[in-house]
Amino acid sequence: MPRFVIDTDTAGDDVTSLLMGLRWPGVDVEAITVAAGNVELDMCVRNALYTAEMAGRTDVPVFAGAAKPLARDLVTAHYVHGEDGMGNSDFPPPTKLPEELFAPRAIVEIAARFPGELEIVAQAPLTNIALALREDPELPHKIKRLWIMGGANNFVGNITPAAEFNFYVDPEAAKEVLAAGFEVTLVPWDVCINDATLTRDELKPIIAMGSPLSEFYLSVNQAVWEFVKREHGVDGISHPDAVMIAMAIDHSVILGSQRCFVDVETDSPLTRGYSLVDKLNVMQRSVDHGVKVTDLMDLGSGEANADVVLSADEKRFTEMLIEVLRP
Repeated sequence: MPRFVIDTDTAGDDVTSLLMGLRWPGVDVEAITVAAGNVELDMCVRNALYTAEMAGRTDVPVFAGAAKPLARDLVTAHYVHGEDGMGNSDFPPPTKLPEELFAPRAIVEIAARFPGELEIVAQAPLTNIALALREDPELPHKIKRLWIMGGANNFVGNITPAAEFNFYVDPEAAKEVLAAGFEVTLVPWDVCINDATLTRDELKPIIAMGSPLSEFYLSVNQAVWEFVKREHGVDGISHPDAVMIAMAIDHSVILGSQRCFVDVETDSPLTRGYSLVDKLNVMQRSVDHGVKVTDLMDLGSGEANADVVLSADEKRFTEMLIEVLRP
């Protein structure tokens, strides 16, 4: 049975991912931890609580975490997800409050309870994970796997030409976490946009379903749908976070992956949040051959530190999404 903590900046597709984790048979969600990102922290927490309520899982605790990145001002994505992060749906307040414990501390405590069993599904800027790591440097050895939706594998970003949103918002956190020694599966933006953007035709079964959860899903993702159509010319909804949790639940959704060295740019204003995915193993060869470029760039050993997903099974993912939303 998968045992998850889902770390989220709850808006748009984060909601879809939460629904999948909370409702999929045999999945044990120990907690939802929340960081600011897509929208401000209070709104992310509210959205997580409301989503758990819609999923019929108010038993799952929700913990509020970092309100801003480690070293920078917060950048949000209201322009994608609407003012409320929920497609401007104006849902009522949730009936439950978040737990009092700080989310990074909750991650440390839950990992200690389930050493070697817990998987973290990280679909927000990695601030909470970095803060948990600072509190417990042994955390990577207690976590079975860390799933990260972030970065782009030699592909144009979605907030700047160089960067994907989660890594752009808190590049220092992403850099720390990737260097820490977790067993990482990285689901980059290119896979999400290529293999997890469902068109209107693919969404027809959900549009016709008429269930409370299908209507909730469509409402929450309405602003995303409009954004994808306006900015990318595609009449559909992107699912970066939901396709990752689908992979974590059912590994067959991963059609291809490659073990790579991954690092994140933190210094350059031009390429802030850029993810270096060394598909050609250039950095390790440089170290092996005594080339000084790695010393100059402070890129460490260059050894592979992540399983980078290369492609996903869109058909299987779509089937799982439809199943989750059925009445």
